[in-house]
Amino acid sequence: MSERIPARNIPIETSDAIHTRSFTGFYRSLRLYGAGILMLLFFGTSWLTWNGRQAVLWDLADRKFYVFGATIWPQDLFLLTALLMIGAFGMFTLSVFAGRVWCGYACPQSVWTWMFMWVEKVTEGERNQRIRLDAQPWSAEKLARRGAKHGLWLAISLATGLTFIGYFTPIRAMVNELLHLSLDLETVGWVGFFSLCTYINAGWLREKVCRDMCPYSNLQSVMFDADTLIITYDKARGENRGPRRKDEDAKALGLGDCIDCTMCVQVCPTGIDIRDGLQLECISCGACIDACDSVMDKMGYERGLVRYSSEREMAGGKTRWFRPKMVAQTVLLALLAVGFVIAFLHRPLVALDVYKDRGLYRENSDGQIENIYSLKVINKTQSPHRYAVSLDDADDFALQGASELHLAPGELALLPVSVALTDNDGKHGSRPVVFRVRDLDNPDTTVTTKSRFVSP
Repeated sequence: MSERIPARNIPIETSDAIHTRSFTGFYRSLRLYGAGILMLLFFGTSWLTWNGRQAVLWDLADRKFYVFGATIWPQDLFLLTALLMIGAFGMFTLSVFAGRVWCGYACPQSVWTWMFMWVEKVTEGERNQRIRLDAQPWSAEKLARRGAKHGLWLAISLATGLTFIGYFTPIRAMVNELLHLSLDLETVGWVGFFSLCTYINAGWLREKVCRDMCPYSNLQSVMFDADTLIITYDKARGENRGPRRKDEDAKALGLGDCIDCTMCVQVCPTGIDIRDGLQLECISCGACIDACDSVMDKMGYERGLVRYSSEREMAGGKTRWFRPKMVAQTVLLALLAVGFVIAFLHRPLVALDVYKDRGLYRENSDGQIENIYSLKVINKTQSPHRYAVSLDDADDFALQGASELHLAPGELALLPVSVALTDNDGKHGSRPVVFRVRDLDNPDTTVTTKSRFVSP
């Protein structure tokens, strides 16, 4: 007898929980490899060292952000703001091209949810086993399985919370203090907060975050156009739906290629039926494509009944890859990225702030008008440097006080100086004066700051 593909598998549902079926396929593998790389970066980067300290660390106490060999100071926060803007614009550009693929493949909510779903499979079994377990009364076996699941969820959540806080507090010291039960209550509170958020979001809320809490799901329709790649069901090929044996002639039965097995629904992490068309809940993860392709293989049909396609292609046209909107956004994104790299590489590695004394002016022993200033000089590099202080265009002025200083990596120095007016030449009142700090170890590195000189 010919192999018969099951038409439907309709277990008794006891709750609104979504129980996904295990599956294999190209997009699942792509997602697993991508998630593995992201997990390795997230959990591994915090443990890397650079020049004897943590390689990536946001030191809130000293207001410094270390990224390997670079140190980002509060004066450089515009770079971080620019980077976040580039990331957001990049995601919008990606959405115009291929919909919510960020959500399906790289969003932390999705990555952690897939991980928690894998824990469910390991501890409670496959989809039908989990559904039956939900319907069963409490027993020792159910308690053990549920306890193992939630124990692993909590362990992953704790590791996530520790790692996240480890980017703000040196992770090695923090973990050591935790093991010796000497971690301060404030850090314990923050670790607990982010651990709880991970546990609730990935374990309990799941698709509700994507559907109801994430604003991106409601913004996607604004960014899509007729050529955006989205996951689509080919109705012209799939309808009418219905079960059949593998050796039966579907056309003779008046049926399309869809055998109505609902496998695409059973693997969907948000529980939608992609055959109903594009929905806000769809995160473009490709799970339904893998499931449908496996069924098409068993039936001997061509793959692609469910596939990434565009509205234009489904209407009989051809997807336009190089459309003006897409090209313009890609070029603008590339220019923003290049501009960021240039700004980062050319950021000043020494900072100079000038504070004028509250007194307007005074007369020194030589009868010259004098103004007092405090210079705040910061060595923004990770090595010691020597700096020279001078005035720009100082024909009428003389700098009095220390003109050279040595600063350790990241050191801040307050340098009191005075500026005397050597040639008034009939000029009175307020005029600009420009201070310059030059790195003697790297003469190309200089920074200037303008202030005011006041005379009677």
